[in-house]
Amino acid sequence: MDFATVEIIFQIIAFLFAISVHESAHAWSAYRFGDDTASLLGRISLNPIRHIDPIGTILLPLLAALTHVPLLGWAKPTPVNLLRLRNRFRDNALIAAAGPTSNFLVAGIAVLLLLLLRSVSGEASQALVSLVGFGRLEIGPSVMTPLVLLLYSLMVVNVILGIFNLFPIPPLDGSHVLEALLPEGMRETYASIGSYGTLILLLILWQTDLFGRMIYPALNFCNSLLVPRFL
Repeated sequence: MDFATVEIIFQIIAFLFAISVHESAHAWSAYRFGDDTASLLGRISLNPIRHIDPIGTILLPLLAALTHVPLLGWAKPTPVNLLRLRNRFRDNALIAAAGPTSNFLVAGIAVLLLLLLRSVSGEASQALVSLVGFGRLEIGPSVMTPLVLLLYSLMVVNVILGIFNLFPIPPLDGSHVLEALLPEGMRETYASIGSYGTLILLLILWQTDLFGRMIYPALNFCNSLLVPRFL
């Protein structure tokens, strides 16, 4: 199996894991704040089948992987009953923030594991240099190189997903955080743009480089931790 095929498979695996962690974090946080709606639906689970959206979880990530663009997509939204929260806006913001936070935590763990592998294996170190330098790996009989590639994919996908969801545009998680910070009189006005949120988001992604300007510094920082010579 060649490198390109393995890379696509690992990116999709990383994406399915990332959205499962993300949505489970939402559901668990909602449960802790008094709403067991998502918990009763089985959404506190790392089983991606419980979170799959046909377009956002299957079609878009597959197209992104095949066209070598940043892997984006979404899962089936985690339901939250605001009436069951003790503090509607504050708790909803914290529930929303739990998703991206969980992705950054997974990315951090992946970085630590890659650093550990780099310190104990010359093959792992060379694989990291090739990945960070955008080189091509040779997938041989050793398990080390595929393991590095999988962990690196987990790091990249979780950083991208975490940052993407921080966009303050409905229905992304960042919009719920911003809503809680707005004065009460502005919340209704802000919520009214929700029906246009997807269109606004697509226009931003297609017509500007804003998303790239947000994710690449974060990815470059992670790369600099893995390979100090990276510039």
